[in-house]
Amino acid sequence: MDASAIELLYRSHGHLVRRRARRLLGNEDDAREVLHEVFASLLDRPAQLRRASAPTTWLYAATTHACLNRIRNRKTRAKLLAAAHEGEGAAPAPTAASPEASAILRDLLAGVPESLAHVAVYYYADEMTQGEIAAVLGCSRRHVGDLIERLHTCLRQMEEAS
Repeated sequence: MDASAIELLYRSHGHLVRRRARRLLGNEDDAREVLHEVFASLLDRPAQLRRASAPTTWLYAATTHACLNRIRNRKTRAKLLAAAHEGEGAAPAPTAASPEASAILRDLLAGVPESLAHVAVYYYADEMTQGEIAAVLGCSRRHVGDLIERLHTCLRQMEEAS
């Protein structure tokens, strides 16, 4: 795939990537950055698109992955800021407001392993079936079922620890 084909993909599907990122991150600025990251990655390594069954499948998975990385980075950054301000009586700067459910989802996603976070987004936020998730992840439906079980176990352990 050459740069002109990627540009065409950007023009035809970029709005979908940005909308998905905005939904997961709750922030338009971060969504735009993810949009650019996803397509910059594609320009750097166009061969990664060939592995997907359809360009939209790859874009969907790449966007989810980039968003989950941002969520994890936010949590790490917040911990570092809290540690730096400890003893000073200052709290970390507040982040942009978002609906309560989205904030809870982002916190949960930051606390589970990456493979389970992907499944959580697809299963709970996107309400995909196990078969649809298997198609996006490129694995069997049975493996998706196992991942969902592991996710539930992980969430229960997080709840018990808090």
